[in-house]
Amino acid sequence: MRFLLMTTDDNSADTPPDEAMMIEMGKFIEETSKAGVLLATGGLEPHGTRIASTGGKITVTDGPFAEAKESVVGFALVEVRTREEAIELSKRFYSIVGDGEGVIKQVFGPGD
Repeated sequence: MRFLLMTTDDNSADTPPDEAMMIEMGKFIEETSKAGVLLATGGLEPHGTRIASTGGKITVTDGPFAEAKESVVGFALVEVRTREEAIELSKRFYSIVGDGEGVIKQVFGPGD
């Protein structure tokens, strides 16, 4: 089963991560990558571009949503046996980075 673990940001904390946290995160990423659990990870720009199609008309605007107070700023795509394993990985992530919020969604595709 594949899951997308997304980190959201409400812009309340704009402090850079400290060196100890970065070292722990590096170990976590290396461990999960070597185990074949972590398929991809990365940061995302906070706002991006929104594209919509309605009645054949396509519009492009700035930002994900006009009234959004938070946005997805990072992600990890993982492959695990159960949702509970994805939750445990997310718990480990937050035990390293500290305060924050995220969303876990199962990814469906060919072969699922």
